[in-house]
Amino acid sequence: MCTSSSKADIAASPLKSVPGARFYSFGMRLLIARCSVDYAGKLSAHLPEATRLLLLKGDGSVLVHSETGSYKPLNWMNPPCTIVEPEDGIGDWNVTNRKGDATLVIHVSEILHDSSHELGEDPGLQKDGVEAHLQRLLADRLDPLGDGWSLVRREFPTAIGPVDLLCQDASGNNVAIEVKRRGEIDGVEQLTRYLDLLNRDPLLAPVRGVFAAQEIKPQARTLAMDRGINCVTLDYDEMRGLDPEGMRLF
Repeated sequence: MCTSSSKADIAASPLKSVPGARFYSFGMRLLIARCSVDYAGKLSAHLPEATRLLLLKGDGSVLVHSETGSYKPLNWMNPPCTIVEPEDGIGDWNVTNRKGDATLVIHVSEILHDSSHELGEDPGLQKDGVEAHLQRLLADRLDPLGDGWSLVRREFPTAIGPVDLLCQDASGNNVAIEVKRRGEIDGVEQLTRYLDLLNRDPLLAPVRGVFAAQEIKPQARTLAMDRGINCVTLDYDEMRGLDPEGMRLF
């Protein structure tokens, strides 16, 4: 059953109402239905009849999913969309985008489930273990680099951008550190450019480099070694103070 809505709800929705047709206008609607799907736009595509999940999202998008295929829909229409469905839900659902240059026709022969839900505002994805977290953790605890190290500055400025960390090792030598989640050749090239600039400054030179990452690709490690840059693999859990040994049952 389609959730009822006021005129204000419909006006605020990215899905446009069509007079005389039962129409979904807001929230998240989930249908499990026997259906076939035909898409016409820059190309044509056809899905033979089968049982599928139809998602009508509050942002105005429509997605057709099967039980397999991970997160990818079999077919979809980008928002905002106009959706016209039959009065009883059985028959052709006509979906068009705002530009009107593409049409998705979902022919529903049987509805097994139909529900609508208001999910509310989503706070968004909060990523863990990103480069900013690694940089902050390493700045607070330089143990992975060696004993007796000290931090000079985070985000040390250069003419082409900031170096993640400028430190001094136990001997008082300056070290520029580039921190990545995944260490690849581009990161080594970036650190090389920083080192070139930093070593032109007589107050800093000599400055050597350390390439630090959770994972360092073999090609990046080879290039770094060839340029005299040390590589350090970071253990994110250990840097956060987690003890995997203490969590084991045996």
